Formats: sequence, structure tokens, C-alpha cells
Amino acid sequence: MSWSPSDIPDQSGRTVVITGANSGIGLRATEHLARKGARVIMACRNLDKAEAARRSMADEVARRTEVVELDLARQTSVRQAASAIRERCQSIDLLLNNAGIMWLQEGRTEDGFERQFGINHLGHFAFTGLLLPALRDVPGSRIVTVSSIAHRGGRIHFENIHLDGIYGRQRAYAQAKLANLMFAIELQRRLRDSGAQTRSLACHPGVASTNLAGPGIAEESPLGIGRLARWAWPLFTQSAEKGAWPTLYAATSDAARGGGYYGPAWLKEAMGQPREAKPRRYATDADLGRRLWTLSETLTGVQYP
Repeated sequence: MSWSPSDIPDQSGRTVVITGANSGIGLRATEHLARKGARVIMACRNLDKAEAARRSMADEVARRTEVVELDLARQTSVRQAASAIRERCQSIDLLLNNAGIMWLQEGRTEDGFERQFGINHLGHFAFTGLLLPALRDVPGSRIVTVSSIAHRGGRIHFENIHLDGIYGRQRAYAQAKLANLMFAIELQRRLRDSGAQTRSLACHPGVASTNLAGPGIAEESPLGIGRLARWAWPLFTQSAEKGAWPTLYAATSDAARGGGYYGPAWLKEAMGQPREAKPRRYATDADLGRRLWTLSETLTGVQYP
């Protein structure tokens, strides 16, 4: 299969919401979808950086974009952002759950959640649930959640979800990205069973050079290791542009199916053309998916319609 963003169909009349849209994969997705005619709402934590990103785009693309403040580390901000978007949009055609953090020192969100799980998974779980009424009855609508090949090394620590006493950067990241994938798959089960129009899909960028592995690692890694990794990272990865292709494929391709998982085709899904990827069996277990869903509803207080 050969696919590139030139294969994205016309997006005129469609409304898209992208988290973390001011850099990396989110910015590339914003540019491609807006260039194809979509109205794109950039849901970003830092409004100054988001506006700077808008100004970096071609004028005809920037005119189709707008910014909403969203801090996934704060459930209050998640609710405010969802409310602001619902006020602007009667319906939404595409939600891209793209924002994330990676390999940071142990810390907690404003709501007391372990940071990587709280931002990468619980923030998106709540945000999606609050926006779902604007999506579920829209023909052709999709929810795409970005996971990672790192999910293969994770498991959900249901009895110690915040990893108290056992925290490790990689362990926390793997758990969070596994949760992203399990959420996307379980959401598709629930959408299908309820007869909703919306499809839920997941994707991963392979090994891509983005800000996800940038400032945070450089600032929070010991002995300067993070700064070395940040410098070397682009030498061993594909670009953010290529990393965005699986996201755009899942978001727009007629061949992408609900419940599907998409990533690069080559070098054990590290890089290359987008194609269907292989989730580990743990991620597709329906009992574990339901258990994570119940826990997520309890922690966030968001009940899906």
C-alpha cells in the first residue's frame, strides 16, 4: 500500500479538533487538514506557542484554524476547553487525541494523577467524553487516539495506577500509551454497540522526531543524558511530517476501520508508509478494556453518554 497526505480527500465543511496542535505531529496534521479545507481547532496548553504556530502557516491555511486553551493536566481546564468548543461548534467531524508527554520525572497533575497517565490518558478520556455528544451522530465522524510502540512494554497497574513506590519513566510512559490504545479499542466497542455514527481508531507515529522527546527529557533527565538524547534523536528517527502520516491515514482514509490501529510499515513499525499495525494481545482484551474504562470514569468523574 502506498499512501501520502496527497491522498487525503477534500475536507471542506468538516470541523476538526486536534490536541497538542502547536508542534510536531499535531502541527503537521493541522496544516494538512486545513490545507484540504477543514476548519481546525487547535487545542493547546500554551496559547502563545499556538498563535506562533498559526502565524508560521501559509495565510490561506491559518485562516481555517483557531485556538482553544487546553491543559490536559487540569481536569478543570479540560472541562472549560470542551465547553468552549461546544459553544463554537454544533458538530465535530474529527477529534485527534494527539498531545502527550514522555519519560518525565515522577510528578502529579493538579488532580493528583501520575503525570504521564493523567495527561496522556485521563485528560483525553475526559475531553473525548465531554465532546462526544457533538460527534456521535455525525455521519463519517472519527475519534483518533495516538498511542505508541512503547505500549508493548506496558501493563495497567490497576491496584497502583499512580505507581507509588514503583515509578519509572519508561514504566509510566508505557502504561499511559497502553491506556491510550485500550481506550480507543474499548470506545469503538461502545460506539458500535450503541449504534453511534462515530468510529474510534488508534495510531502510532513509529519513531519520530518530535517535541515529545525534546524539552521535557532535556530538562528532567539526570547527568545531561536528556540533552544528549535530544541532540541525537533526529539522527535515528523519521521526521514529524512522516510521523504524522499514520494519524492522517487513520483520520481520513476510507480503508481505515473502526477499532483499527495504524502505524509505519517498516523496521518493526519504526518508520515508513502507514499501514495496519499490531497491538499486543493485552491491549485488545475486552475485560481489561472495561476495567480501565470504569477506573477512568471514577478518576475523572466523566460519564459517557
